[in-house]
Amino acid sequence: MENTFGLPIIPENEEQRLVKLHSLNILDQPKAHGPFQHVAEMAARMFNAPIALVNFVDSEQVFTKGSAGLDNPTPVPRGTSLCSLAVLNNDVTVFENALQEPCLLANPMVTGDFGLRFYAAAPLRTSDGHNIGALCIVDKEKREFPESEKRVLEHLASIIMADIEKGVA
Repeated sequence: MENTFGLPIIPENEEQRLVKLHSLNILDQPKAHGPFQHVAEMAARMFNAPIALVNFVDSEQVFTKGSAGLDNPTPVPRGTSLCSLAVLNNDVTVFENALQEPCLLANPMVTGDFGLRFYAAAPLRTSDGHNIGALCIVDKEKREFPESEKRVLEHLASIIMADIEKGVA
């Protein structure tokens, strides 16, 4: 697998994480799945972000199941999706200015035509501790992301996970 980050992107619990992801049958859902779509749209409005995504990280690709600001997103190789970094820890991942992040300087989303400058993502964490995806907001302008906004993003991610684990999503 290509890895544009120059650091390991496979978590130690990868095998169990993938088993959990597949057991939830999320990847079988339509691209713009109702609850995921609503949360993505809400996040874009709340954070005044041009793009918000609900993404799930599979073994080779990252799948978008809710999107605001991107029409008809397609799966992205895991080695180029910043969500691959977001599933590595339990905290919100934030890059306020992507051009100042050494691990992003070879990433085509940052250096290519898309021009990603800001990224914040809260991991989608199952109750048994597996980060299966991320709720992320993206901007083509650098921006600050204070602790209070991190907490709101985490809360929205927890709403997604509660719906998934209740079988609502």
